[in-house]
Amino acid sequence: MKRNDSEVVLSITDLCKSFGGILVADNISLELRRGEILGLIGPNGAGKTSLFNLISGVIQSDAGLIKISGTQINGFPLSRRARLGISRTWQHMRLFESMDVIDNMLIAPRIYPGESLLNILLRPIKVKNNDKLLFSQAMSILERMNLKDLAHQRITDISFGQQKLIGLARALMNDGDCLLLDEPMAGVEGQAYETMQNIIHEEAASGKAICIVEHNISFIKDLCNNAIFMSNGKILERGKIDDLLASKTLTELYFGT
Repeated sequence: MKRNDSEVVLSITDLCKSFGGILVADNISLELRRGEILGLIGPNGAGKTSLFNLISGVIQSDAGLIKISGTQINGFPLSRRARLGISRTWQHMRLFESMDVIDNMLIAPRIYPGESLLNILLRPIKVKNNDKLLFSQAMSILERMNLKDLAHQRITDISFGQQKLIGLARALMNDGDCLLLDEPMAGVEGQAYETMQNIIHEEAASGKAICIVEHNISFIKDLCNNAIFMSNGKILERGKIDDLLASKTLTELYFGT
């Protein structure tokens, strides 16, 4: 079946969420399509990470609709949303420091037959073959990131930039159609910066729908087709990043006067 590059992967309509009277999502509506890289920018406290938390199921919305590939997911837990195709990274990565790199990745696939005791008892060969396939997939992703030699290193023994790449690698193991990247470039420079940029381009070219929260404006300009500017839980503007940054009102909100 031919892939439709204009297909809407993520659809959000009139999404609202408040905590103690503070609105973190104020009637947010947006669409994210296959092959698109959407930037999400705005000052600290604008509601960007809260929006990711609402999409991925870390918190539940008060009102509005969220759909992934046409399926309404309001009320679904994080695990079910991940199985439906929502992958994400985190500002603080949330890697398991007591585990090595490859094991951090092998916990991430959407479907893992070995989770079922019935499969382990009745279909051990299926579980074993799936384990081999996932291991091969993980090593392939690490090779794309030039990190294959670190597969059996402890997370605490690799650099911060490499840990950021492992956070992305783990999200890719989920292999969902919707990829949410929360400040992937914070603290990243040099070769890791270039690798991160290249991998995101490749994932979009393969048909992933990608949304990036990022304060590195150069990174957003290099990667994103369009961007959304948020402040106080609202979408104030959307369009090309250069057009957004040309707005005096938005630049004062973002950078100060």
